[in-house]
Order: sequence, then C-alpha cells, then structure tokens
Amino acid sequence: MKQNDEFYMKMALDEAAKAEEEGEVPIGAVIVHEDRVIARAYNRREQEQHIFTHAECIAMRNASEAIGSWRLEECTLYVTLEPCPMCAGAALQARVPRVVFGATDPKAGCAGTLMNLLDDGRFNHVSDVIGGVLEDECSERLSSFFQKLRAGKKK
Repeated sequence: MKQNDEFYMKMALDEAAKAEEEGEVPIGAVIVHEDRVIARAYNRREQEQHIFTHAECIAMRNASEAIGSWRLEECTLYVTLEPCPMCAGAALQARVPRVVFGATDPKAGCAGTLMNLLDDGRFNHVSDVIGGVLEDECSERLSSFFQKLRAGKKK
C-alpha cells in the first residue's frame, strides 16, 4: 500500500503547487475510491475568504458529489499537511476510513500531533491514520512558501 500512498500523495502535491501558484498556502488533497481518484482540491481560503475552503473540505465535498453520498466510507483522503481540527472532524463525520498525510502540523495537527481526533474511540467512527508519506517533499513545499512570504514582507 505504501507505493500507492506515495503515488496519490504526489497528486496531492500537484494540487498544493496549484495553490501556491495562486498565492495560497500550498496544501493539496486527493480522495481515492476503489483505486480511482474521485476528487482533487487545494487550499482556497484566501481567495474565497471562507474558512471551509481548506483543501480537505473542498475535496470531501467534491467526493460526496462524485459518489452521490455524504458517507465516504470506502475512500482514502490524501493531504499534504496533517488535518486541522475542522478537517479531521469533517473526515470523521464523512466516515472516511483512512487518512494519509505528508507533513505534521505542530500548530494545529489533529491526526496525531496535538491530538488524534481520527482515532478517538469516544466517537462513533475512527479512521486509520498514516502520517509522514513524502513528508520531506510536503514539508519543503510549505517551508519554502513561508520563507518567500516572510522575505516579501521584509522588503
């Protein structure tokens, strides 16, 4: 499964590149159902000025439309950055059984770093979480983006 995880994470990284091209924080997401990509998305929070336009939320909405159900019970969510509490909660609500992420998020990560909402038995659903897939590439894209942003503000 690791080889497939890397394959789909590369697609999520392609989505992150689109976000960066548009001046957004470079986070990308892909949702796979039965070995087929059914949704791709990237962060659009600045452009849309809406909190729910994180890459994962857009991807889950598009995946639900693609399969005709809010239940994403046979899907895997790939995302370049560890989900925040909102996105982890949305994945739980959508019954996503498997969440795969690249870089950890020390400030908002809720798939293992600050807490693991996705694997808390008190909820009526839990998700398998696999972190660190193409972690270096995912981390580098984010670090590079923020370095450029800070350099631009200094000028």
